[in-house]
Amino acid sequence: MKFNRLSDLIAQDQLQGKRVFIRADLNVPQNNNGSISEDTRIRASIPAIRQALDAGAAVMVTSHLGRPTEGDFQPADTLAPIAVRMSELLDQPVELRQNWLDGVEVAPGQVVLLENCRVNKGEKKNDDALAQKMAALCDVYVNDAFGTSHRAEATTHGIAKFAPIACAGPLLAAELDALGKALNQPSRPLVAIVAGSKVSSKLTILKALSYKVDNLIVGGGIANTFLLAAGFKIGKSLAEVDLIGEAKAIIEIMAQRGASVPIPVDVVCSKEFSAAATAVVKDVKDVEDDDMILDIGPKTAAILAEQIAQAGTVVWNGPVGVFEFDQFGEGTKVLALAIANSKAFSIAGGGDTLAAIAKYQIADKIDYISTGGGAFLEFLEGRTLPAVEILEQRAG
Repeated sequence: MKFNRLSDLIAQDQLQGKRVFIRADLNVPQNNNGSISEDTRIRASIPAIRQALDAGAAVMVTSHLGRPTEGDFQPADTLAPIAVRMSELLDQPVELRQNWLDGVEVAPGQVVLLENCRVNKGEKKNDDALAQKMAALCDVYVNDAFGTSHRAEATTHGIAKFAPIACAGPLLAAELDALGKALNQPSRPLVAIVAGSKVSSKLTILKALSYKVDNLIVGGGIANTFLLAAGFKIGKSLAEVDLIGEAKAIIEIMAQRGASVPIPVDVVCSKEFSAAATAVVKDVKDVEDDDMILDIGPKTAAILAEQIAQAGTVVWNGPVGVFEFDQFGEGTKVLALAIANSKAFSIAGGGDTLAAIAKYQIADKIDYISTGGGAFLEFLEGRTLPAVEILEQRAG
């Protein structure tokens, strides 16, 4: 992928005295009183802002927050708490500006936060008139919000069409570099772990990866559907019977390439789904009609950990069991530690995956942790991300 980078513009001294408009992802969780409960995304946005300020730019930053109604600003929609936290992190004032479409007063070395961009009419529909208004505010547009890059909106796509210069900030560039390395120029073997409750929600990802990866490890409810496809009973476990044919097709595609979908040889079962449920390890052929499969077994975990140990690249999306309950978390823990100890280039993404990484304290041993959510999944599917596509066009 070829796109302009903020770092390149700075190296060429193209930001001095310029108005820079940064689209960040500041959509942070908040408590009932509106205070920020977790500020990872704000901290992640700081490098782009600091780099632009240090290069002599006048900096404007905006983001969406929550799900506001366009044209109907409510107090809960405000970025005010984010402005306060951002000013603490930057160690300089960050003013919040309302009604900013008709002009923004900002001087070189100053940063202002523009109120919730999704309140503007036409934002989600990527309205050209709105995008042109925003583009007129700046000399350089910077997209540093990978998490919204799968959506074509006025602040992620439209403005990039009309701004004099459009580029990727350090967060977006790092994400694209890591994903590109993992999927387009991977060190082999390439192992993908795709887990979750439903095959249907990740069917397109599984199909896309079946043509690329050497081992496709499935977990959770997805693995149960593949167990059915392989002819095993799964008791009353979560599965999608209508997608057994799709699972068989994916197994066949992999087999024709000399690749594999490892089917569990043992599983961890229970008669109930609860934090107090008793966990019983069984060979996969011994699952009873009233059993629920809630994790992979220790033999399966060891086999998969060995595949991970031999991998050149690992892409991880989803825990392989109900890891929130410790008695059904051992499979996910074993694979997580295998990834952490592997020499492979590892990239992980998705909310449950990030929770598992935090639980097993391996964040510093994963090469790249994606905060993208939906964008991460769409990249894995091989889909074109609109906000990235327009940056590539502008670079050309």
